Order: sequence, then C-alpha cells, then structure tokens
Amino acid sequence: MFNLPTIPLSQWIENITQSATENGEGFFNGVRILGDTLIYGLTDFFNLFPPFVFILAMTLWALYLQNNKKKWAFPVFVFLGLSFILNQGLWGDFMSTLSLILIASLFAILLGIPLGILMGKSNIAQTILKPVLDFMQTMPAFVYLIPAVAFFGIGVVPGMVASIIFSIPPTVRFTALGIRQISEELEEAAISFGATPTQKLFKVELRLAKSTIMAGVNQTIMLCLSMVVIASMIGSPGLGRRVVSALQRAQVGPGFVAGLAIVILAIIIDRFTHLLSTDKHLQ
Repeated sequence: MFNLPTIPLSQWIENITQSATENGEGFFNGVRILGDTLIYGLTDFFNLFPPFVFILAMTLWALYLQNNKKKWAFPVFVFLGLSFILNQGLWGDFMSTLSLILIASLFAILLGIPLGILMGKSNIAQTILKPVLDFMQTMPAFVYLIPAVAFFGIGVVPGMVASIIFSIPPTVRFTALGIRQISEELEEAAISFGATPTQKLFKVELRLAKSTIMAGVNQTIMLCLSMVVIASMIGSPGLGRRVVSALQRAQVGPGFVAGLAIVILAIIIDRFTHLLSTDKHLQ
C-alpha cells in the first residue's frame, strides 16, 4: 500500500564492519595473539600434570571446600566424572574446553564487575547500560559469531570473544543489584566512621553484595560453557568440536558421550563456584 524506501541497515553494518576491520587490523591481531597465548598457554600448563594427578587434586579441593567433611557426594562425583572423561579419550578436548571457559569467564568478570558497580551507583549509567544489556541477552548466540569471525578470523579467539560478550550481562546486572540492595543506614555508618569512598566500596559494599555478585559470576560461567558447542563451529577446539563432528556424521554415540562430558564439566564448575561463594572460603 505504501511504497516506503528500504532502510539500508544491512549495508551500513557491512560498511562499519569493513572499516573497523581495515583500520583496526593491528588491534585485532594483538587481541588474537593475546587470546591464543592465554588459552593455549593455560591448556599446556594443565597438560603438564598427569591426568590422575589433576583428578586427585580436584577431588581433594572439592573435599576441602565442603563445610562438612562427611559430605562425600560432590568429591566422589568429581572423581568419577573426571575419570569417565579420561576413560572415554576426551581428556585433551576437556582441557581445551576448560581453558576456554576459564579465560573467557575471567575477562567477562573483570569487565562485568566494574560496570556493575558503575550501574549500581549511577542512575545515568543504569539508564544507558540497561537497554544495552537487554540487547546483549536477547540477541541469539549464533549472531555473535559473525562479527567475531570478521574481526578475528577462524580459531579459538573469536569463540572466546563471542563467549565474553554473550556471558557478561549477568555479572553486570547482579553486581548492580547487590550494590543497590545495601541499605543507606549501613553506608552512612561507614562514612560516619571515616571510611573513604574506596574503603566503603571494598570493605562494606562489595562484602555485603558478595553473595549476589557470586550468583552473577556463576551465571556468567554457565553462559560461557553454553557457548562451547557454538564456538566450535568457527574453529574453537574442545568438547564442542566432538559434538559438532558427531552431528555432521549423524553419530549418536560419540555425540552423546561428548555432550555428557560437557554436562559433567558444567555440574563441577557450578558446584565449585557455589562452594567458593560461601563466607568461609571467599573473604
């Protein structure tokens, strides 16, 4: 009925991407080198330890983190789960996946907590960041792979970058929520005792908001893990590549085993982050 001209949004985005790729080639190459160094370096470090030594160390750590030493369920699960991954010949892929998750989660947390603090303390920042975070959380995960490949090429780094962008919103939101939930009386009490803004932030606000922030950190790590299979489609190594390979060949058995290994890793990471969020082990 109405012959309205089509907005050339697609072409605008293509032009912006091409311009950024050409003008920021040095920056993107630097990020790619840094990402490759961190992820492959961490993988090589993990592989320095014999698998049974790593399994035993993780089992003992899980036992140590238990508040009640009589609770054996989680340490036993860690031992049996990691032993199963080793038994199925997935240990190398497991280490690659673990390294990718740890590095991506670390960057997402280091970026997300400061943004969350800013969002929690400033209404202007909250007004600006809230729609951005809504956009980031509603955008399909596959879409993040397109600019990541355009900027960084094929490999582990675009998967890392896509994982960071996809997983950062929970840390930002939960940190802001934790800061805003602190009562004004406690903040006024800290000021009355002569606390500087920095002391008030680190010794009062972040301590009181710790459990809420750790809930966001847990969700960020889980979202990073959910990107494992997707990131493998653009060259990221690890368990996700086994799943994609099984899907391409219609191999139900290998795909199920690789998926089960991812589930085991998810449960172990989720439980560890929960235990680390307790008052006794995180000061």
